[in-house]
Amino acid sequence: MHQTEKKLCSSCGLCSVQSWPVEESIQSCVFKNGWLGEREKKLFGRERSLDDQIEMRFGIAAERFTAQLKNPLSGAQWSGIITLMAMRAIEKKLVDGVMSLNRSADNHFFSVPILAGSSDEVYAARGNKPVLSPVLQSLEQAYRLGMKKILVIGAACHLHTLRDFQERFEYLRDMEILTIGIPCVDNVARSKWPWILQRMTGSPGTARHMEFMQDFRIHIRHDDGRVEKIPFFSLPEELSDPDIFPAACMSCFDYLNSLADITVGYIGAELLPDQNRQWVLVRSETGKKLLNLIEPELDRFPESGRWECRSSIQNTSKRIIESMRDVDREYSSKRRIPFLIGHMLAGVLGMIGPKGIGFAHYSVDFHLIRHYYYVKFRYPELLEKLVPRHVPVILAEYGLEV
Repeated sequence: MHQTEKKLCSSCGLCSVQSWPVEESIQSCVFKNGWLGEREKKLFGRERSLDDQIEMRFGIAAERFTAQLKNPLSGAQWSGIITLMAMRAIEKKLVDGVMSLNRSADNHFFSVPILAGSSDEVYAARGNKPVLSPVLQSLEQAYRLGMKKILVIGAACHLHTLRDFQERFEYLRDMEILTIGIPCVDNVARSKWPWILQRMTGSPGTARHMEFMQDFRIHIRHDDGRVEKIPFFSLPEELSDPDIFPAACMSCFDYLNSLADITVGYIGAELLPDQNRQWVLVRSETGKKLLNLIEPELDRFPESGRWECRSSIQNTSKRIIESMRDVDREYSSKRRIPFLIGHMLAGVLGMIGPKGIGFAHYSVDFHLIRHYYYVKFRYPELLEKLVPRHVPVILAEYGLEV
């Protein structure tokens, strides 16, 4: 294997399984096979349309809407749509087990892969863990137990690798695998997480949930229920260093988890007071089946917001490209701007900037640009392999060089 390919590892967990040769697991690695392309075509019968502005960004979907649970689950990251869907899948015997992530006893934000066999075990695994996580490690337990139907909750790198492996080798071919996808970007290596959290909040020991939000602030929920809001612009400059994130995450081109049966996130849902709306993208018939499990318990809302976000991207694209180009740049530990000014700037952008579907458009394009130039400047020999065909089309919309 090429040296650079070894560095691009999302720690998905498949290579740690002992029931089949490691060499076979490696053959299904998304960083060996590339993002989307033939894999998307095999799943949906076609690749996403290059003539459809929305589908190019969000992937193939039968239905998109925003929603929240009528009775939110306590302790969930949002209202608990993913958790409840997985609980109902176990309770209704739609699956025999759920592959997810529990919390480590050592760190609230660290994960431990689990194969949940009851709704109580699924409920215990609720909430985000913002670190690289070996979700697919639990495949071995499901395989050895002879399970015929499992639900996998994972990031795009997990589901790309899983779908390829199931098709390429015989081990899981008799197993029906349902998938819930989590939009995923900017995860961190476990070794760097404490360092990063300490630079975000003065009380890292009480932090329990963290998200980069649509109001251009990081929201950190603490164990007493308090929500600390930190403007993106007031973070220490060193948190802008691309190298604080794993190379695998910076080389991802499927932010919205397009090979999942159903994707559930938040960036396409408008941020409203006292609401915990999530964004749901139903991609397949299996995704519809999963949604039907909780449909009576959902409050549904149509997507909102204006699609156009061109000026927001153009205002940041030059800075993105330069930051990817400056491989050896040194970053200051000082805050970029004071908190007061940061909150004022976030407030203005929150009022005039993209919202709802427009914010999702902005976020997807921002990360596609960032990741394209990250790979171009650091792994140019992998550019053709990793980058899906829709990415250059989007870059061309902004007049960016490929």
